[in-house]
Amino acid sequence: MDGDHQAAGTVSAGAGGGGGGFCHAALLAGSQEQYLAEVAGFVRAALDRGEPVLVAVPAFRAGPLRQRLGAGAGQVTWADMDQVGRNPARIIPALTAFIGDHAPAPVSCVGECAWPGRTEPELTEVIKQEALANLAFRAMPVTALCPFDQTRLPPGVLAMARQAHPLLAGHGTWCPSPAYLGPDGMPQPCLQPLPDPPAGAEALHYQQDMAPVRALTRRRADRCGLSEDRAGNLTLAVSELAANTLRHSPDGGTLHIWHTPAELVCQITDQGWIEDPLAGRRPPVSDQGGQGLWLVNEVCDLVQRRTGPSGTTIRLHMRLDPPQPPAPPQPVTAPRAAAGPPPADASTCHRL
Repeated sequence: MDGDHQAAGTVSAGAGGGGGGFCHAALLAGSQEQYLAEVAGFVRAALDRGEPVLVAVPAFRAGPLRQRLGAGAGQVTWADMDQVGRNPARIIPALTAFIGDHAPAPVSCVGECAWPGRTEPELTEVIKQEALANLAFRAMPVTALCPFDQTRLPPGVLAMARQAHPLLAGHGTWCPSPAYLGPDGMPQPCLQPLPDPPAGAEALHYQQDMAPVRALTRRRADRCGLSEDRAGNLTLAVSELAANTLRHSPDGGTLHIWHTPAELVCQITDQGWIEDPLAGRRPPVSDQGGQGLWLVNEVCDLVQRRTGPSGTTIRLHMRLDPPQPPAPPQPVTAPRAAAGPPPADASTCHRL
């Protein structure tokens, strides 16, 4: 414990804490002990600076972290990331709200958004929101540490984490990430078109009347056994997207809908282009639009959006069964060697 506290004592000078712009680091943890030491050290240093601290992690991480932090755990705001970040598009709004609650003071946060058991689409959206955070918070006094389980997450996710974070944390230092794509950069897998709907998907083109869109969505939601609230939420979300199509795309749009054993999926495709990459991730302002995309992100379990000059595709996912909490890591005899490029030269690293 004392070692954690001592090692973290210089984070404020080296890692951007204390009121500068956005300081955003990925921690690629090779063991549970490294995870606890690095995260607890980060939190203690922020508390020493007098900063409000938000820790948003899966439930299985919270217990060990609270134990490691001891009395300091009571000074932290805790959030279950499996709830807050079930749809990764809700993470930026959650941090925005925390920043607003404590403005103009600098804040620190821990956000573990990716864990084993997340689906490939979820993990891609996690990385997308990590990249968008660099844009959303670039001028704000926020220091963020984002842990990734190096032993259990796919190598491709770890590679994208290096691209989406300007800094890499580990072993007492925060170093520039050689793979970082810049504040406006986005890892390529996050930009790839979504796979085509399956051959058995039901399709409906709409151009003027949204009633058939609502009816089809509700019928399929009821048939799949979604609860009354969730069926209503999905129908509302699809209706909002269809209404947006009718406002901005004179050629109308197409709804595809299908289900798997795990989820019901609705996809809206039209010829519009959503140019703001943060649309739906900022609190809506009544006279500026954006309420529909915000609502869609709030009520769906996962939202995938791909947009450009050739059109927009938005895919909504609703789980059919109650989500299971992420599983805790199993003990390993030795941490896996770090993948990817070596850390930057020590002269460019910040000592924790």
